[in-house]
Amino acid sequence: MTLSPEPFPFRLVHVDETNSTNSYLQSLCNAQLVEEFTTVITDFQTAGRGQRGNSWESEIGKNLLFSFVLFPKFLEARRQFLISQIISLAIKEELDTYTPDISIKWPNDIYWKQKKICGMLIENDLMGKQLSQSIAGIGININQESFFSPAPNPISLLQITQKKYDLFTILKNIMHRIQDYYTLLQQNQVEWIANHYEKALFRKEGLHLYKDVNGIFLARIVQVEAEGRLILEDENQRKRNYMFKEVEYILER
Repeated sequence: MTLSPEPFPFRLVHVDETNSTNSYLQSLCNAQLVEEFTTVITDFQTAGRGQRGNSWESEIGKNLLFSFVLFPKFLEARRQFLISQIISLAIKEELDTYTPDISIKWPNDIYWKQKKICGMLIENDLMGKQLSQSIAGIGININQESFFSPAPNPISLLQITQKKYDLFTILKNIMHRIQDYYTLLQQNQVEWIANHYEKALFRKEGLHLYKDVNGIFLARIVQVEAEGRLILEDENQRKRNYMFKEVEYILER
C-alpha cells in the first residue's frame, strides 16, 4: 500500500510482508506500551488466519490486510460479541458508500450478495471477568482482479464496481467509523448497536438453507442474542440455537 501524506488518525505501522498482522501486533503489544487503535497494515501475509482455521488469499498490494488493538476494560467478557458487532457495522457502512447489497453474515463476515468481500479474526484477552485487550485482524478484497484459491465465493470491490480504489483512504475511513462505534459502546448504547447489527444481517428475511451436525435444513433468522448466539426457526417452527462454528450457511452458486 502506498502511504498517503495525509495524516492517519492513529499510530500506523506499515510492514511490507508479515506472517500475520494479528501476530505482529500481538508481539508489538507484548514488547512495548501500545496506544489504543494502533494499526498494523501489510502488503502481503504469508500466513493470514481466518475463522475455522482458514487462510486468506490476497494478491500483493491489492487489498486491505490490517489489524488494530483495543483495550475495552470497561466491557465484561460475556459481552465481547459487541466488539465484533461494531467492527462489522463500521466496515459494512464504509463499503455501503461504494456499492449496494452489502450485509453482515453472522458472526462477522461481510458479504456482497452471495459472495464474501471481507473476513475478520478477533482475538480477545481476558482479565478476570473483564476484557483486557482485543486485536482485530481484517482482510478486505479491494483491488484484486481474480481469485485462485479453493475458497468458494470471494469477490473484490473492483470486481463489483469495475473501479480501482485508494487503500489508504478506505482504511482511514473505516478506522474513523470504528472509533465512532467504539464511543457508542463506551456510552453503553448496546441496544442501538444490536438493533443495527440485526438489520444489517445477511439473509435477515425469508427461509434459507443451513447445515448443522444433523444435516441440511430450511430456516429463518429470528435474532442474534447478546453473547452472539444465532437463533434460527426451521420450517417446522422449531427454534434452533447455535454458537460460532456450530452451523453452516448453504450458499447459492
